Amino acid sequence: MTINRRKFLRTSGLLAGGSIVLPTIIPSCAFGSNDKITIGMIGTGSHGISWNLAAYLKLDECRVIAACDVDLSRMKKAKAIIDEKYEKKYCVIYDDFRELLERREIDAVQISTPDHWHVPISLLALKKGKDICCEKPTLTIPQGRLLSNSVAGSSRIFQSSLEDRSIAQYHRMAELVRNGRIGKLLKLRVGLPGAFSQEYYYSPDPAEQPVPKGFNYEMWLGPAPYAPYTPGRCHYNFRWINDYSGGSLADWGAHMIDNAQWINGTEKSGPVEVVGEGSAPESGIYDAFNKFKLTYTYQNGVILDVHSDFVEIYAEGTGGWLHVKDWRGTLQASSQEIFNSVIGDNEIRLYTDESEHANFLKCIRSRKEAYHPVEDMHRTATMAHIGNIAMILKRKLKWDPLKEEFPDDNEANSMLVRQEREPWSLKTLLA
Repeated sequence: MTINRRKFLRTSGLLAGGSIVLPTIIPSCAFGSNDKITIGMIGTGSHGISWNLAAYLKLDECRVIAACDVDLSRMKKAKAIIDEKYEKKYCVIYDDFRELLERREIDAVQISTPDHWHVPISLLALKKGKDICCEKPTLTIPQGRLLSNSVAGSSRIFQSSLEDRSIAQYHRMAELVRNGRIGKLLKLRVGLPGAFSQEYYYSPDPAEQPVPKGFNYEMWLGPAPYAPYTPGRCHYNFRWINDYSGGSLADWGAHMIDNAQWINGTEKSGPVEVVGEGSAPESGIYDAFNKFKLTYTYQNGVILDVHSDFVEIYAEGTGGWLHVKDWRGTLQASSQEIFNSVIGDNEIRLYTDESEHANFLKCIRSRKEAYHPVEDMHRTATMAHIGNIAMILKRKLKWDPLKEEFPDDNEANSMLVRQEREPWSLKTLLA
């Protein structure tokens, strides 16, 4: 069944005012109960269903009991899949995520929305006492800092919905470098799909059209500036529009740049300088950079080059190199000695698990920090944001990863924040 928001609020009056209140209630499943962890899905598009929902339905420790989406057809599809899996029709669907968050029996939420909704929904979920697994990245650096600080000040589990730390070749590469197997790390190189990714998913009709029946376009836009509806704007293709995301640099960069951060041991910090150039489509509604070359410099002297030609990650040190070409490609090394090296029990062993979803459920019970915490997601997203700003301004930028600002650069700092459309601003939503 679908619960209408207006009717729900008349009968419950549950949207209380005030600032963010971060509950300390721990779900009963954390104390060894045999109860299943209950999950609510917020966002049931292609990735939300094919990757996130599919993963939870394979894990017996949890039960998905609710789904929410602004697109009724996608939401009904998710409900049908859930009901078929459990052979019961108890999955309730909602057209407003705030109603789902009021369900006290929901322990945790999986957020699979466009990027501009990640932080607002996560903050509201924190306020309602939910553990959170949320897709990456954040939309702005100040939003990411607010979310990271809010999670740190709560008792909630937050998992960035990112699988890389459970992928053997990326985990192995990071451990080898962190344990000095290629000597002192000097250079990193990351490749992202760039224009290819955008062209592959491109919807060719950007003309203004009537909003389809069953699609709450006003809520889909949310805090982003108003723009007329077109199919090319929504669902997967939001990634190529700066009002909602940051292009391939933010989307794919959340994977491969994060791997570079992990390899470098800077997953909770970041570079001190960025310079680069890029281009975006000359016409149409897609304005994010889809061709780019960037260079980041770290305080430890490591240089990270990022390009948009193809997917790869490469690490070079004083004693050799490691390389993974393509997404989940084969790990290659400059010598068989490096490739076969065994990481000892007393060496650096990086936290991993079988998957992001399995790790999330384990951490809900144990209350241990998830393998990809929000601070790490924020730091990687920050690199995409400062890279985009550097390309817009077409000049080298200094960056202070501690203060999270461009030193003595008012022009660049003014681009760190974005205007939020009412009534969807964080201030209004969290009131």
